[in-house]
Amino acid sequence: MYHDNDRSKLFSRRALLLAGGKGTLISALIARMYYLQVVEADRYAMLSEENRVSMRLLAPPRGLILDRGGIAMAVNQHNYRVLVVSEQAPSLDYTLDALSQIISLGEHDRARITKEARRRRSFVPITVRENLSWEEVARIEVNAPDLPGVLIDVGQSRFYPLESLGAHILGYVSAVSENDQTNNDPLEELPGFRIGKAGVEKIYDMALRGRGGTSQEEVNAVGRVMRELERREGEPGVDLALTLDLRLQEYAAQRLGDESAAVVVMDIHTGEVIVMASTPSFDPNAFNRGLTHEEWKELSTNPRAPLQNKAISGTFAPGSTFKMVVAIAALEAGAISPEQTVLCRGHTELGNIKFHCWKKGGHGSVDLINAMKGSCDVYFYEVARRVGFDKVAEVANRMGLGVPTGIDLPNERSGLMPNRAWKRKALGQPWHPGETLINGIGQGYCLATPLQLAVMTARIANGGRQVVPHVARDLITDKDAVPRPAPNWPSCGVSQRSLTLVRKGMNAVSNEPGGTAYRARIDQEGMWLSGKTGTAQVRRITMRERETGVKKNDELPWKERDHALFVAYAPEDAPRFSIAVVVEHGGGGSAVAAPIARDIMLEVQKRERARVAEMDRKGQG
Repeated sequence: MYHDNDRSKLFSRRALLLAGGKGTLISALIARMYYLQVVEADRYAMLSEENRVSMRLLAPPRGLILDRGGIAMAVNQHNYRVLVVSEQAPSLDYTLDALSQIISLGEHDRARITKEARRRRSFVPITVRENLSWEEVARIEVNAPDLPGVLIDVGQSRFYPLESLGAHILGYVSAVSENDQTNNDPLEELPGFRIGKAGVEKIYDMALRGRGGTSQEEVNAVGRVMRELERREGEPGVDLALTLDLRLQEYAAQRLGDESAAVVVMDIHTGEVIVMASTPSFDPNAFNRGLTHEEWKELSTNPRAPLQNKAISGTFAPGSTFKMVVAIAALEAGAISPEQTVLCRGHTELGNIKFHCWKKGGHGSVDLINAMKGSCDVYFYEVARRVGFDKVAEVANRMGLGVPTGIDLPNERSGLMPNRAWKRKALGQPWHPGETLINGIGQGYCLATPLQLAVMTARIANGGRQVVPHVARDLITDKDAVPRPAPNWPSCGVSQRSLTLVRKGMNAVSNEPGGTAYRARIDQEGMWLSGKTGTAQVRRITMRERETGVKKNDELPWKERDHALFVAYAPEDAPRFSIAVVVEHGGGGSAVAAPIARDIMLEVQKRERARVAEMDRKGQG
């Protein structure tokens, strides 16, 4: 009996302890539920709403790029894309097989799609192909019943309607790479978003790309989009107006033809670049859609470098076009007077080395104007020797050679204007007297870009003002935008007397019988141009060749032919435009480059006259 009573008490204590434990647990549970549902109610309501609503970034339309007359050079067009949703397709392989019967679908595309299907959730659309033609879209839509899970999506894509025309200035857009990400713009994280990679597309990328919009979408527990709740469109990119005249750009490109060449035409007072053509060119649309391996190989291995903008990145010995700078340096230093003459017998000697003139029999006794007119090498050998090349290089820098011009384009090269300090630092060697002579006619170490030659000519023609070239005329934020006014350019520090004498020599080159460019003159009243020819050797001519006869350019392999150059300004009586033409391995400047420059400059002036006449007509109306 006693034993049973003890057992009963033990059971009661255990029950009590168990009940107490349960009560404690229930109390803790109630407290936790109270904390979560009452104290933290607002926080979890917010988190729930965030899980229910998904925010999606929307890419804005990219700003247009226009020429100076408002003609579109870079636009946006519909980008038709075909997508596949794997959960809606009974078999992804079957759907892709059926789709490949309608549009081109390579093994690389199939491998990518299969990989993305394994990585993504089954209801997330996968891009099969972009930039479909309207015919391809129509074929897919007609066969839609036999293509479960396939749908057409419409986005925007950059398009260059003129293809290769102006491609080097426009540049191109391409997908954002890891190196391109700045972490300053969430648009860079968007799949398929394109940014500027070259040309003005790169320089003015932030203004052109605009600001992204947002879309609020309601999603279920697994992330499926149920409906769009709110949509806010972004700010479109700002349109960019260029200084280029598209019609003149087209004419210049046609005039250069298949040559590996560059031409620059600029307003000598404002710095506006009206023409900048580099041939051969490329189609920037290929970069937007993605180059094939074969396309890239063809572009990158072409000896005529179609991807290079030769106008700003091609460096060439300036040849005789450099003689104007040598003349200015000598006149400013008082090393020569315009009346002093030098006797040219076809060569000059320095020690036991002969330095030859291009004219085998020589020019006889010539002064400054006649030396420029006939492009006498011996005269400028002597002038360079008298003034010293360090002073020549200093004046050349002020005239725009050997230093960046400051143009608003990427990858501009500065060329090279050597001096004693440069050679000692770069090559660890002293400057030799003979180098003064050979660099004095624009050979040797001297290198310049076509743009620099156009800037040099502009500064000679505008009275010695340090005009800076540019290709962007205005960022158009409204329809009433006007071009920026021409700044008050600082002086080059060159006297008007020296500039007047050099311009007189350039006039003789083009407009007096015996001038090296006389055959390429403009004979229309009020449109005369004044210029300077240049022929830059790319190989050394041996004494044996001089004795037996130097081969003509067209008898040599292309890589061994001389570069042909010509610079000029027009009109002679009231200078307005400068031009520089460089034809790589083209031959003689007077025979090849000068006629090209003449034709382009004539077209420039005719178009300018027509524009002024139209403005006068509208003003009278």
